[in-house]
Amino acid sequence: MYKIIVLSILLAGFVCQSPPNQISLMQARMDGLQRKLDSSYRPGLGEFMGSIQIHHAKLWFAGKGQNWKLADFEIGEIRESIEGIKKYCMDRTETKSIGMIEQPMDSVSKAIELKNELAFEKSFNLLTLTCNNCHQTTNHAFNVIKAPETPPFSNQQFSVKP
Repeated sequence: MYKIIVLSILLAGFVCQSPPNQISLMQARMDGLQRKLDSSYRPGLGEFMGSIQIHHAKLWFAGKGQNWKLADFEIGEIRESIEGIKKYCMDRTETKSIGMIEQPMDSVSKAIELKNELAFEKSFNLLTLTCNNCHQTTNHAFNVIKAPETPPFSNQQFSVKP
């Protein structure tokens, strides 16, 4: 959006000094760029939530395996998806409650930093409960999240090698 504004200002300055046929040409180019932007791919809320669910599961197994570097990476991936929601999906009414996830994620991050498995498990459970509370608040109570029972990928090692 910032790029469009800067481009528009630059073009406006140029257009003010251009002959009338140049103005039409520049307007057509700007309209074409806007159409391209409007039709550009933007990930939807479902794509972000699916990504969060995968990283949530991987976070669980990393923490339970005391692979703190991987756990830190996974909570970072969840944060990145939350930021993507804030950037691309704030027009969706259900995203108005997204901020409730911040404190539980901070709690998980702190447990990871301390390398404390018990604190990790408690904070992970709070994170999961918060996900479900958000789903209830946004009329998505049918979507219940839980601690996973099996790793989401069989080709990844989640525990630290002895």
